[in-house]
Amino acid sequence: MAKTKTKFVCQDCGYETSKWMGRCPGCNSWNTMVEELDAAKQKSGVRRTLSVSSKPQSITKVAGEKEPRVLTEIKELNRVLGGGIVPGSLVLVGGDPGIGKSTLLLQMSAVLAKQNHRILYISGEESIQQTKLRSDRLGANADHLYVYAETDMDQIERAIDEIKPSLVVIDSIQTVHHSDITSAPGSVAQVRESTSTFMKVAKSRGIAVFIVGHVTKQGSIAGPKLLEHMVDSVLYFEGERHHTYRILRAVKNRFGSTNEIGIFEMKEMGLAEVTNPSEIFLGDRSEGTSGSVVVASMEGTRPVLVELQALIAPSSYAYPRRTATGVDQNRIALLMAVLEKRLGMLLQNQDAYINVAGGVKLDEPAVDLAIAICVASSFRNQATSPTDVVIGEVGLTGEIRRVSRIEERVAEAAKLGFKRAVIPSKNIGGWTFPDNIEVVGVGTLEESLDITLTGQGASW
Repeated sequence: MAKTKTKFVCQDCGYETSKWMGRCPGCNSWNTMVEELDAAKQKSGVRRTLSVSSKPQSITKVAGEKEPRVLTEIKELNRVLGGGIVPGSLVLVGGDPGIGKSTLLLQMSAVLAKQNHRILYISGEESIQQTKLRSDRLGANADHLYVYAETDMDQIERAIDEIKPSLVVIDSIQTVHHSDITSAPGSVAQVRESTSTFMKVAKSRGIAVFIVGHVTKQGSIAGPKLLEHMVDSVLYFEGERHHTYRILRAVKNRFGSTNEIGIFEMKEMGLAEVTNPSEIFLGDRSEGTSGSVVVASMEGTRPVLVELQALIAPSSYAYPRRTATGVDQNRIALLMAVLEKRLGMLLQNQDAYINVAGGVKLDEPAVDLAIAICVASSFRNQATSPTDVVIGEVGLTGEIRRVSRIEERVAEAAKLGFKRAVIPSKNIGGWTFPDNIEVVGVGTLEESLDITLTGQGASW
């Protein structure tokens, strides 16, 4: 009788070794190595494959088939997915517990079911009665929406064959277990094998599959990184549980852009779309205070106006603190160094706290000028005009560099009632300014501060 072989697999990164280790060499995590049977020696000896073609073909001779996307009535979700749901796609949705993943997918399922699409919602964490209570609260009831409380992979495949749905929701992948794998549900082997099976179901039958994935304390999808490589799209649901606004962001999308975001508000009846996020992010802004600047940022194809706040205060530490929320902390240190070197501001003994109001994350260079101005505003205790919007990238020599899609940014500011837009001078020309906003071009950081801060012409 053949000897049973085992291996130790890290539950965070999937690193495999023949002996137990206290610390994983792959991700340096402690106490994450779990003993599992060697997959090569398990029950299923047949390798699962996805056969698309019997022989290699020239790509120029492959007939292109453009399948229409399935549009939901949730426009924010359509935007993040790249224009709708692609049949046969495998989508992974992650987020913190209680953030609204199941709520969003149940609402999406009900909307599609009312459009006469057969939807199978499989819950491994709730009973059918619990799912029914949640659907009653959300008003997400439809005749073509089928719910199934099951965690066994074989039973799930049998239900898919019986109902023949056009979309399947798995909530969550960590609860599904495969009978051929002896390890516990949620382990690396189970998650990998179950996801592989769902990928085969999606590609071979043209069924769109949405998978809910748990996240670790660090905010990444639990399980091996291979899980994110296997799926077509990875969506993260972000936001604070104690705030009502949620942001759906695509970090991987084979069928669209990864720069798009969808913004929702959590209400008693479920998630509601926020069609004009700029008004939401600027609704609580106070006027006449220093350290506050509005910037026009691009999130995919959508311009979003958000408020940047800075607080500069004398430090009582040997090493001043540099704290940033929503922007790159290294970028803050770089811009403060430019202010010190080019404008003579003594910031080396000052604590700096930078915040993006509303919980938005900004990672494009076009917000550099707004960061520098709000830091200078707080340091000099001089307020900026509440009707100004600032756009521009700052170079190490203090020059203001051009940014992309300036027309959409200025048009959004004009629509929300801003009276003046401070933009790079190299972006002036080649386009028509809106009638109700003044556009001012600046070439240096010093010129920008003279224009935006109260008391123009101040000596820096």
